[in-house]
Amino acid sequence: MKEKYYICIELEAGSKINLCLETKYAPKTVEHFIKLVENKYFDGTVFHRVIDKFMIQTGGYKIENNTLMELPIVDSVVGEFASNGFKQNTLNHTFGVISMARTNDKNSATGQFFICAADCKWLDGEYAAFGHVTDEESMKTVMQISKVETYSPHPMFSDFPKYVVAIKTIHLLED
Repeated sequence: MKEKYYICIELEAGSKINLCLETKYAPKTVEHFIKLVENKYFDGTVFHRVIDKFMIQTGGYKIENNTLMELPIVDSVVGEFASNGFKQNTLNHTFGVISMARTNDKNSATGQFFICAADCKWLDGEYAAFGHVTDEESMKTVMQISKVETYSPHPMFSDFPKYVVAIKTIHLLED
């Protein structure tokens, strides 16, 4: 494995989010995420949880024929963060940091991830942060997504964008 991987999230609307994933913080998480990227797992996924001044979350659902479809289940990855006994992950959840979403089970992260749209220090040591946005244009895109209007189409989704924000693809960039 390399120390750093550079990826680009291309949105259906044409904008991009460039990120650097760093194995020094969460090596198993980065390896897991890169495999999902290489297998095109995220192609067509939608941001299904968007909270201004907090984060934007994706990696769990697609919309097909106007129906929200859950993505296939993938293996979970061990939670690489301090409260789970993994002390080397010192990456703080600041604006632009990418981290794995999970349930109350600390080892339940699969394909869902979020990007912080603000400094979220209460997440430090509780979630597997594993990289960060690399440029100002990408930061603007994260901020724009975080400000989209949301609604509650179902009790499971209280912060769902009114208008679809979808990922066209995520791909690796050359170093």
